[in-house]
Amino acid sequence: MNQKIRNFLTSNEMIVVYIIAGLAILIGSVNHAFNSISTVVNLARTMLVTLIFAMCEMLVIVSGGIDVSFPAIASLAMIATGNIMLKNGLDNVPLAFLMGAVIGGALGTLNAVLIAVVKMPPLIATLGVSSMTSGATLAIFGAKILTVLPAKLDELYKVSLFTYTNPEGITYSLTVLMLIPIGICLLMWFLLKYTMFGRGIYATGGDIRAARIAGFNVTAIQFFVYIVSGILSGIAGITYMILMRAADPSVLMGSEMMVIAAVVMGGTRITGGHGTVLGTILGVTLISLIKNNLIMLGVPTHFQTFVIGLIMIVGTSITSLKAKHIANSAKI
Repeated sequence: MNQKIRNFLTSNEMIVVYIIAGLAILIGSVNHAFNSISTVVNLARTMLVTLIFAMCEMLVIVSGGIDVSFPAIASLAMIATGNIMLKNGLDNVPLAFLMGAVIGGALGTLNAVLIAVVKMPPLIATLGVSSMTSGATLAIFGAKILTVLPAKLDELYKVSLFTYTNPEGITYSLTVLMLIPIGICLLMWFLLKYTMFGRGIYATGGDIRAARIAGFNVTAIQFFVYIVSGILSGIAGITYMILMRAADPSVLMGSEMMVIAAVVMGGTRITGGHGTVLGTILGVTLISLIKNNLIMLGVPTHFQTFVIGLIMIVGTSITSLKAKHIANSAKI
């Protein structure tokens, strides 16, 4: 029992909890405005799209791959959907998400074909798809930001789960869009923890040859994770468009490193075979906390990038050392 408690208290998830708690106490002691419900609402809003991206990236990394194309896929999904709906007089929220998911799923399928059939390295394949998608987005739709959305999409922005008014009379609203990443996290948790297919994803990431010997259809698993990653990326793009009330073809580009940093910090091994939904949520929380609140400590914006990079190195080191310790213990 003591060993179980010790393992729990030294797990990746708990280490991230300690860092989040320490950082929150530090920021709160310097700026008392941080210690309010408004901070939770703002943090949740900041995490919203990043959490969707992190779920699809975590799924891919656990399977032994990597995906850097999701920002480009999300960008194309939102700008294409916005333009198509406006030019054809379409105004339907489920249709918008369906269009985004179809566009994302198609590009995810392209990733899957290149990786599972052509046998290209995942980084090269998804990097190529990212470049191709980004170029196609600008070539077809241009660099112009879409600032007018269909009325029902714009109305959804105003729907809130709850609102909070601080003593100064400023109102903070938690958007209903928060239900999207919550639902995705629950589905991902169920898939990885309670299904045989989820076990196959872990097995493929741990040792692809052993997974084949065990009877798992590795090709089907690779197709599944990259198609799901594409679908979730498309959904994230539509969510971001509604949240920002605009569609910018370049605003999400470059966010892949921050997302990967959050996933790795949450305990997902970059080599595959290990990772949890809870750890990823905590990793995203930590990165969002750093990105949006270090300024309260007087840390310059450009230095925050350094801190995120450092956290990524530390997170990777921790998971690598733990894996090495487990491997050595098994030999003993």
